[in-house]
Amino acid sequence: MTSTAPAIAQDLMRHLDLSSPEMTSAEMTRSDVEAALRSSSIGKPADLTGKRLSGLDLSGLDLAGVILRAARLNRANLSGAKLDRAVLDQAWLLGANLEKASLRGANIFGAQMQGASLNGADLSAARLTADLTSASLVAANLENADLGADMRNQSMGLMRAILRSAKLDRANLRGANLSRVDLEFASLKGADLSQVSLRGATLGGADLTEATVQGADFLDADLASAKLVRLVGLDQARNLDQARNLRRVVRE
Repeated sequence: MTSTAPAIAQDLMRHLDLSSPEMTSAEMTRSDVEAALRSSSIGKPADLTGKRLSGLDLSGLDLAGVILRAARLNRANLSGAKLDRAVLDQAWLLGANLEKASLRGANIFGAQMQGASLNGADLSAARLTADLTSASLVAANLENADLGADMRNQSMGLMRAILRSAKLDRANLRGANLSRVDLEFASLKGADLSQVSLRGATLGGADLTEATVQGADFLDADLASAKLVRLVGLDQARNLDQARNLRRVVRE
């Protein structure tokens, strides 16, 4: 069961026409979305579940708490938008622009975010189990975010973040849960991984040059061919001796 969920997602992508109107068009305008926001309240947030919003310019909007479950937001412009506590479970955000957006405490479970841009975005304390393959999160804030697998609930397989070939240079990941996260070939140059759980994470081919790893837990992490150059706080990393496929750590 540990690989069931990623396999299902890959199969879904393989048989889905991403160029179809269902995935590329919008059934609402920005004005329609703004009207829905005006009609909402703190106790009853706007519900845009399943809406086709692909390609829309929603930049700068206050979408805090909005329900966007299974919404199509492919290549939408959400730069600078406020999505704190928003629900983006199973949403489609392929190639979406979320640069400098605020997603503090957002719930992003099973979302498709391949190729999305989240440079400078604030995802602190977010629950993020999305496919972020080739996404860009340069200088993003993921402090105390939960991207790891919940081993107590695996009825759908291993649900965790996929950051394969993603860019996380200079990202703040202090205190984040990255247990069992797929970080193969990801770039984490200069990233702050202080107190991060990397237990069972896959870091094959990842670049951690000058990353801060003080207090980071590497128990059973796969470090095959990972670039571990000039790590900061290496002497205070935990369980590095119990990482898998660790060849050598370059300190100079």
